[in-house]
Amino acid sequence: MTLEQLRIFVAVAEREHMTAAARALNVTQSAASAAIAALEERHAVKLFDRVGRGIVLTETGREFLTEARGVLARAAAAEVVLEELSQLRRGRLRLVASQTIAAYWLPPILAEFHARHPALRVELAIANTVHAAARVRDGEADLGIVEGRIDDPVLARWPVGADRLVLVRSAPFGREKIDAAWLRNARWIRREAGSGTRSSLDIHLRRLGVDPTALDVALVLPSNESVRTAVEAGAGVAALSSLVVAPAIAAGTLHAAPLEFGPRTFHGLRHKERYRSKAADALLEVIAALT
Repeated sequence: MTLEQLRIFVAVAEREHMTAAARALNVTQSAASAAIAALEERHAVKLFDRVGRGIVLTETGREFLTEARGVLARAAAAEVVLEELSQLRRGRLRLVASQTIAAYWLPPILAEFHARHPALRVELAIANTVHAAARVRDGEADLGIVEGRIDDPVLARWPVGADRLVLVRSAPFGREKIDAAWLRNARWIRREAGSGTRSSLDIHLRRLGVDPTALDVALVLPSNESVRTAVEAGAGVAALSSLVVAPAIAAGTLHAAPLEFGPRTFHGLRHKERYRSKAADALLEVIAALT
Protein backbone atom coordinates (compact mmCIF):
# COMPACT_ATOMS: atom_id res chain seq x y z
CA MET A 1 0.00 0.00 0.00
CA THR A 2 1.37 3.39 -1.00
CA LEU A 3 0.45 6.98 -0.19
CA GLU A 4 -0.32 7.50 -3.87
CA GLN A 5 -2.84 4.65 -3.79
CA LEU A 6 -4.43 6.18 -0.70
CA ARG A 7 -4.63 9.61 -2.34
CA ILE A 8 -6.34 8.13 -5.37
CA PHE A 9 -8.76 6.12 -3.22
CA VAL A 10 -9.76 9.19 -1.18
CA ALA A 11 -10.17 11.32 -4.29
CA VAL A 12 -12.39 8.68 -5.97
CA ALA A 13 -14.38 8.13 -2.76
CA GLU A 14 -15.03 11.85 -2.30
CA ARG A 15 -16.18 12.31 -5.92
CA GLU A 16 -17.62 8.84 -6.53
CA HIS A 17 -16.32 9.27 -10.06
CA MET A 18 -13.10 7.76 -11.44
CA THR A 19 -12.58 10.24 -14.25
CA ALA A 20 -13.16 13.31 -12.05
CA ALA A 21 -10.75 11.99 -9.42
CA ALA A 22 -8.08 11.23 -12.02
CA ARG A 23 -8.43 14.72 -13.46
CA ALA A 24 -8.16 16.33 -10.00
CA LEU A 25 -4.95 14.40 -9.26
CA ASN A 26 -3.53 14.90 -12.75
CA VAL A 27 -3.21 11.18 -13.42
CA THR A 28 -4.73 9.05 -16.15
CA GLN A 29 -8.01 7.27 -15.58
CA SER A 30 -6.30 3.93 -16.15
CA ALA A 31 -3.72 4.76 -13.44
CA ALA A 32 -6.51 5.63 -11.01
CA SER A 33 -8.41 2.44 -11.83
CA ALA A 34 -5.23 0.37 -11.44
CA ALA A 35 -4.55 1.88 -7.98
CA ILE A 36 -8.05 1.00 -6.74
CA ALA A 37 -7.82 -2.47 -8.25
CA ALA A 38 -4.43 -3.05 -6.59
CA LEU A 39 -5.85 -2.17 -3.17
CA GLU A 40 -8.87 -4.41 -3.65
CA GLU A 41 -6.87 -7.35 -4.99
CA ARG A 42 -4.11 -7.16 -2.40
CA HIS A 43 -6.55 -7.22 0.52
CA ALA A 44 -9.35 -9.27 -1.14
CA VAL A 45 -12.02 -6.64 -0.51
CA LYS A 46 -14.43 -4.52 -2.54
CA LEU A 47 -14.10 -0.79 -1.89
CA PHE A 48 -16.66 0.36 -4.48
CA ASP A 49 -19.84 -0.99 -6.00
CA ARG A 50 -20.35 -0.29 -9.68
CA VAL A 51 -23.92 0.93 -10.03
CA GLY A 52 -24.82 1.63 -13.62
CA ARG A 53 -22.21 4.06 -14.91
CA GLY A 54 -21.35 5.30 -11.43
CA ILE A 55 -19.55 3.99 -8.36
CA VAL A 56 -20.43 4.14 -4.67
CA LEU A 57 -18.50 3.19 -1.57
CA THR A 58 -19.18 -0.19 0.00
CA GLU A 59 -19.41 -0.51 3.77
CA THR A 60 -15.78 -1.63 3.75
CA GLY A 61 -14.88 1.37 1.62
CA ARG A 62 -16.57 3.77 4.06
CA GLU A 63 -14.66 2.25 7.00
CA PHE A 64 -11.39 2.42 5.08
CA LEU A 65 -11.97 6.04 4.01
CA THR A 66 -11.68 7.26 7.59
CA GLU A 67 -8.37 5.46 8.06
CA ALA A 68 -7.01 6.54 4.68
CA ARG A 69 -7.76 10.19 5.42
CA GLY A 70 -6.02 9.83 8.79
CA VAL A 71 -2.88 8.35 7.20
CA LEU A 72 -2.75 11.10 4.57
CA ALA A 73 -3.19 13.75 7.25
CA ARG A 74 -0.30 12.28 9.26
CA ALA A 75 1.86 12.10 6.14
CA ALA A 76 1.09 15.75 5.39
CA ALA A 77 1.95 16.70 8.98
CA ALA A 78 5.23 14.78 8.75
CA GLU A 79 6.07 16.61 5.54
CA VAL A 80 5.41 19.94 7.26
CA VAL A 81 7.75 18.93 10.11
CA LEU A 82 10.54 18.09 7.67
CA GLU A 83 10.00 21.36 5.83
CA GLU A 84 10.09 23.35 9.06
CA LEU A 85 13.21 21.52 10.23
CA SER A 86 14.97 22.14 6.92
CA GLN A 87 14.09 25.83 7.08
CA LEU A 88 15.05 26.12 10.80
CA ARG A 89 11.50 27.05 11.77
CA ARG A 90 11.49 24.41 14.47
CA GLY A 91 13.79 21.82 16.02
CA ARG A 92 16.41 21.42 18.70
CA LEU A 93 20.18 21.44 19.01
CA ARG A 94 21.76 19.05 21.50
CA LEU A 95 24.99 20.72 22.51
CA VAL A 96 27.65 19.67 25.01
CA ALA A 97 30.49 21.91 26.13
CA SER A 98 33.24 21.78 28.70
CA GLN A 99 32.88 23.99 31.77
CA THR A 100 34.99 26.97 30.74
CA ILE A 101 33.32 27.20 27.35
CA ALA A 102 29.77 26.69 28.63
CA ALA A 103 30.09 29.21 31.45
CA TYR A 104 32.16 31.98 29.86
CA TRP A 105 32.57 31.66 26.09
CA LEU A 106 29.26 30.29 24.83
CA PRO A 107 26.60 32.53 26.47
CA PRO A 108 26.94 35.54 24.09
CA ILE A 109 27.08 33.15 21.15
CA LEU A 110 23.91 31.37 22.26
CA ALA A 111 22.19 34.73 22.76
CA GLU A 112 22.96 35.67 19.16
CA PHE A 113 21.90 32.21 17.97
CA HIS A 114 18.53 32.61 19.72
CA ALA A 115 18.07 36.07 18.18
CA ARG A 116 18.62 34.62 14.71
CA HIS A 117 16.68 31.39 15.23
CA PRO A 118 14.11 31.91 18.00
CA ALA A 119 12.16 28.76 17.09
CA LEU A 120 15.13 26.46 17.71
CA ARG A 121 15.55 24.95 21.17
CA VAL A 122 19.07 24.51 22.54
CA GLU A 123 19.70 21.72 25.06
CA LEU A 124 23.11 22.41 26.61
CA ALA A 125 24.90 19.79 28.69
CA ILE A 126 28.07 20.65 30.61
CA ALA A 127 30.84 18.09 31.02
CA ASN A 128 34.60 17.97 31.12
CA THR A 129 36.38 17.38 27.82
CA VAL A 130 36.53 13.58 28.07
CA HIS A 131 32.87 13.20 29.01
CA ALA A 132 31.79 15.76 26.39
CA ALA A 133 33.56 13.76 23.68
CA ALA A 134 31.85 10.59 24.92
CA ARG A 135 28.41 12.22 24.59
CA VAL A 136 29.12 13.17 20.98
CA ARG A 137 30.54 9.72 20.20
CA ASP A 138 27.50 7.98 21.73
CA GLY A 139 24.99 10.15 19.86
CA GLU A 140 23.77 11.98 22.97
CA ALA A 141 24.85 15.35 21.54
CA ASP A 142 24.85 16.71 17.99
CA LEU A 143 27.81 18.98 18.56
CA GLY A 144 30.51 19.36 21.21
CA ILE A 145 32.86 22.23 22.01
CA VAL A 146 35.86 21.48 24.21
CA GLU A 147 39.22 22.98 25.17
CA GLY A 148 41.13 19.75 25.80
CA ARG A 149 42.80 17.50 23.25
CA ILE A 150 40.71 14.59 21.97
CA ASP A 151 42.06 11.86 19.70
CA ASP A 152 39.11 9.70 18.71
CA PRO A 153 38.95 8.27 15.16
CA VAL A 154 35.15 8.53 14.97
CA LEU A 155 35.07 12.24 15.89
CA ALA A 156 35.80 15.14 13.56
CA ARG A 157 37.68 17.94 15.34
CA TRP A 158 38.31 21.51 14.20
CA PRO A 159 39.18 24.88 15.82
CA VAL A 160 36.33 27.23 16.70
CA GLY A 161 37.88 29.68 19.19
CA ALA A 162 40.62 30.21 21.74
CA ASP A 163 41.59 31.55 25.14
CA ARG A 164 44.76 31.54 27.29
CA LEU A 165 45.71 29.88 30.53
CA VAL A 166 46.85 32.28 33.23
CA LEU A 167 48.90 31.31 36.28
CA VAL A 168 47.34 33.01 39.31
CA ARG A 169 47.58 33.25 43.08
CA SER A 170 46.15 35.48 45.78
CA ALA A 171 49.37 37.48 46.40
CA PRO A 172 51.24 39.63 43.86
CA PHE A 173 54.20 37.95 42.15
CA GLY A 174 56.35 41.06 42.24
CA ARG A 175 59.77 40.38 40.70
CA GLU A 176 59.73 36.63 41.26
CA LYS A 177 61.29 34.61 38.46
CA ILE A 178 58.72 32.07 37.32
CA ASP A 179 60.77 29.24 35.83
CA ALA A 180 60.66 25.43 35.85
CA ALA A 181 62.13 25.25 39.36
CA TRP A 182 59.54 27.70 40.68
CA LEU A 183 56.72 25.69 39.09
CA ARG A 184 58.02 22.43 40.62
CA ASN A 185 58.17 23.96 44.10
CA ALA A 186 54.79 25.70 44.01
CA ARG A 187 51.76 24.30 45.82
CA TRP A 188 49.04 23.69 43.22
CA ILE A 189 45.25 23.65 43.06
CA ARG A 190 44.28 21.44 40.12
CA ARG A 191 41.19 20.53 38.10
CA GLU A 192 40.15 16.88 37.96
CA ALA A 193 41.53 14.33 35.48
CA GLY A 194 39.67 14.58 32.17
CA SER A 195 39.37 18.36 32.41
CA GLY A 196 40.51 20.30 29.35
CA THR A 197 42.06 22.94 31.60
CA ARG A 198 44.16 20.29 33.32
CA SER A 199 45.26 18.57 30.10
CA SER A 200 46.16 21.91 28.50
CA LEU A 201 48.24 22.90 31.53
CA ASP A 202 50.02 19.52 31.47
CA ILE A 203 51.04 20.12 27.85
CA HIS A 204 52.47 23.55 28.71
CA LEU A 205 54.30 22.22 31.77
CA ARG A 206 55.98 19.45 29.77
CA ARG A 207 57.13 22.02 27.23
CA LEU A 208 58.78 23.89 30.11
CA GLY A 209 60.47 20.72 31.33
CA VAL A 210 58.14 20.15 34.28
CA ASP A 211 56.60 16.74 34.98
CA PRO A 212 52.90 17.35 35.91
CA THR A 213 52.79 14.15 37.95
CA ALA A 214 55.56 15.48 40.24
CA LEU A 215 53.76 18.69 41.23
CA ASP A 216 52.98 19.45 44.86
CA VAL A 217 49.18 19.29 44.65
CA ALA A 218 47.21 20.56 47.63
CA LEU A 219 43.72 20.16 46.18
CA VAL A 220 42.01 18.62 43.14
CA LEU A 221 38.65 20.28 42.53
CA PRO A 222 35.85 19.62 40.00
CA SER A 223 35.12 23.12 38.67
CA ASN A 224 36.79 26.35 37.62
CA GLU A 225 34.92 28.28 40.28
CA SER A 226 35.99 26.00 43.12
CA VAL A 227 39.63 26.20 42.00
CA ARG A 228 39.44 30.00 41.71
CA THR A 229 37.85 30.34 45.14
CA ALA A 230 40.50 28.11 46.73
CA VAL A 231 43.29 30.17 45.14
CA GLU A 232 41.66 33.42 46.30
CA ALA A 233 41.69 31.94 49.82
CA GLY A 234 45.45 31.44 49.57
CA ALA A 235 45.48 27.65 49.22
CA GLY A 236 47.98 27.65 46.35
CA VAL A 237 48.49 28.56 42.69
CA ALA A 238 46.47 27.48 39.68
CA ALA A 239 46.34 27.87 35.93
CA LEU A 240 42.87 28.81 34.73
CA SER A 241 41.32 30.29 31.63
CA SER A 242 41.73 34.02 31.14
CA LEU A 243 37.93 34.09 30.82
CA VAL A 244 37.59 32.63 34.33
CA VAL A 245 40.11 34.81 36.18
CA ALA A 246 39.73 38.18 34.41
CA PRO A 247 37.08 39.56 36.84
CA ALA A 248 39.08 38.45 39.90
CA ILE A 249 42.29 39.98 38.53
CA ALA A 250 40.44 43.23 37.85
CA ALA A 251 39.06 43.16 41.42
CA GLY A 252 42.50 42.49 42.91
CA THR A 253 41.58 39.16 44.52
CA LEU A 254 43.87 37.28 42.14
CA HIS A 255 47.20 38.21 40.57
CA ALA A 256 48.65 36.94 37.30
CA ALA A 257 52.18 35.60 37.04
CA PRO A 258 54.59 37.00 34.45
CA LEU A 259 54.46 33.72 32.51
CA GLU A 260 53.11 33.24 29.00
CA PHE A 261 51.49 29.87 28.34
CA GLY A 262 50.34 30.79 24.82
CA PRO A 263 46.90 30.45 23.26
CA ARG A 264 44.67 27.45 23.92
CA THR A 265 42.37 26.37 21.09
CA PHE A 266 38.72 25.46 21.54
CA HIS A 267 37.61 22.64 19.25
CA GLY A 268 34.29 21.63 17.81
CA LEU A 269 33.45 17.93 17.85
CA ARG A 270 30.99 15.93 15.78
CA HIS A 271 30.55 12.29 14.86
CA LYS A 272 31.93 11.60 11.38
CA GLU A 273 29.20 9.11 10.48
CA ARG A 274 26.12 10.77 11.98
CA TYR A 275 23.89 13.28 10.23
CA ARG A 276 24.96 16.87 10.88
CA SER A 277 21.79 18.81 11.57
CA LYS A 278 21.00 22.18 10.04
CA ALA A 279 20.68 23.55 13.59
CA ALA A 280 24.30 22.56 14.30
CA ASP A 281 25.42 24.21 11.07
CA ALA A 282 23.49 27.34 12.03
CA LEU A 283 25.31 27.55 15.37
CA LEU A 284 28.68 27.13 13.66
CA GLU A 285 27.76 30.00 11.35
CA VAL A 286 27.11 32.21 14.39
CA ILE A 287 30.40 31.16 15.98
CA ALA A 288 32.28 31.97 12.76
CA ALA A 289 30.63 35.39 12.62
CA LEU A 290 31.40 36.32 16.23
CA THR A 291 34.90 34.90 16.70
